[in-house]
Amino acid sequence: MTTSPKKTLRVLGFMTGTSLDAVDMAVIETDGHDILSFGPAGEMKLDSETRAVIEDAIEDAFDWERDEEEPDSFEDARMAVADAHLAAALGFMAVNGVKSSALDLVGVHGQTVLHEAPTPEQPGRTVQLIDAASVAEGLGAPVAFDFRSADVAAGGQGAPLAPVYHAALARKAGMEGPAAVLNLGGVGNITLIRADGELEAFDTGPANGMVDLLVQSRMKKRMDEGGRLAAAGAVDQPVLDAYLAYPYFAASGPKSLDRFDFSLDPVADLSLEDAAATLTAFAAQAVALGVARCSEQPKEIVVCGGGRHNPVLLAAIRERVDLPVSTAEDKGWRGDSIEAEAFAFLAARCRLGLPISFPGTTGVSAPMTGGRIVEPGAE
Repeated sequence: MTTSPKKTLRVLGFMTGTSLDAVDMAVIETDGHDILSFGPAGEMKLDSETRAVIEDAIEDAFDWERDEEEPDSFEDARMAVADAHLAAALGFMAVNGVKSSALDLVGVHGQTVLHEAPTPEQPGRTVQLIDAASVAEGLGAPVAFDFRSADVAAGGQGAPLAPVYHAALARKAGMEGPAAVLNLGGVGNITLIRADGELEAFDTGPANGMVDLLVQSRMKKRMDEGGRLAAAGAVDQPVLDAYLAYPYFAASGPKSLDRFDFSLDPVADLSLEDAAATLTAFAAQAVALGVARCSEQPKEIVVCGGGRHNPVLLAAIRERVDLPVSTAEDKGWRGDSIEAEAFAFLAARCRLGLPISFPGTTGVSAPMTGGRIVEPGAE
């Protein structure tokens, strides 16, 4: 009996994280199972006007009740995010000689403005804003988007979604399970690739997000660059203990968080440096608690996401996790492009009808396909 060959797709993926820093882009070739080759990658910084539109939508999302129509600011943000993606893509493609005709598909995550995990009392909600149709029209290529909604509608967490791509990266690098990939974005999440190849994943806790919000609230900067503020401060142990007493950390995965699930109020009376030190320690200890809750202890942890650039955070994690901790670059991965690559990979799986979330990653009852695809010229 012969089997038909797997279809290879060349896909451009995008990611805009909760830091509102940039549009990340990356091209990969994949059959939806394995990474066959890496194309160019890059980013375009978000301008202040676009960030302001998104921040308005995030603020309105806090007050948006479930029985109300969505805020008008959501549509403004959809268009602003789409315009930013289109501008980023056209510049990126021109510089790298990528033609739309050479792309089989585009994958866009959109901008998260709301993520509420399901509880026994109510279902989850998740909102990623982008006008995918305008991106498809502007690029002349089909666009896969809305990757989380189907999982949430089926009772899943809707996050994290990158684990199936983390597993593909690990295979390509020749890693043997159990092994873990730790993403340090606004929120931290960990993927455990078990010895049998099955996946577990969950959000560990805040990573960069709380420190970013702290710095933005007290300085004209967007982050604690190089962890310098945290390095100059002292951890307030009672405040740290209070954060770690949050019920989230007593629960096993699958579980997910929103960047704003934890308040900055407990560090309001601390100096900027002590607050940064305490929140950095919080992020690191949350990772250690997450690793301890994995069903198998990994042989190694590979760190990706923006937090890997923070030596103070990485050192704090290494102090608390008695395992080898390396970075994406140590494995030959493109650390700043992994999430964009992941949504290219997920887009391919969406096109090919393959699952993108699993019982061990989002808590959904069975492997779930997801995402929608809009063609150029679609109304």
